[in-house]
Amino acid sequence: MQIPWWKKWWSYLFEIHVESTSSYYNEDLHVSIVDGRYQLTTPTAIYSWADKYDNFKLAFDKLKFDAIKIEDVLILGFGMGSIPYMLEKTFKKEFRYTGVEIDEEVIYLASKYVISSLSSDIHIVQADASSFIHVDQNRYDLITMDVFVGHEIPSVFLTREYLESLKESLSEGGILMYNMLAQRPSDRDAASQFFEEHFVQIFPNGGIENIKGNMILVSDHVAFQ
Repeated sequence: MQIPWWKKWWSYLFEIHVESTSSYYNEDLHVSIVDGRYQLTTPTAIYSWADKYDNFKLAFDKLKFDAIKIEDVLILGFGMGSIPYMLEKTFKKEFRYTGVEIDEEVIYLASKYVISSLSSDIHIVQADASSFIHVDQNRYDLITMDVFVGHEIPSVFLTREYLESLKESLSEGGILMYNMLAQRPSDRDAASQFFEEHFVQIFPNGGIENIKGNMILVSDHVAFQ
């Protein structure tokens, strides 16, 4: 849904509330216009914010797109579509996307406010990302892992078994980008421990991109500047 010019202008001065709703998975979901973009929030977290979703925006700034063949992208934790939005609008890339989102209401909001403004091929699946990755037989050139409940990553996604399933879902030369919070010392310690004890065991060429209060764990650090 295109934002009227006057709302976009005002949104640089004031947050403009657009819609609030709820779901089985999220008691409070709020859509606002902030800095000219649709933003999806809960009381404790920003779930989507177009190309202002800086953890992935800044990580994509470092990704060597020209050195990697990317056609099919899997987004685990689709939210309101920040990743395809920024890749198409900011980085001028059009890929085929499979988005996995457990919350039907979030899918509705993404379809209403964001997806219609994109020309990329986007297929959204309502499913639990942990179940989806075990049954899906497709292979992807880029996988983004961005599943949170509030500020927490559910424990099922922090296992070696799940990382092995992600590896099996990558095409040859494919890249995994796994988002973790790193705002507090305890967050950073947990992310570093997960990287050392599990992630790098599955992805020996893995690395960490430190991005403004987040750590993006990447399956191959050579793919990043």
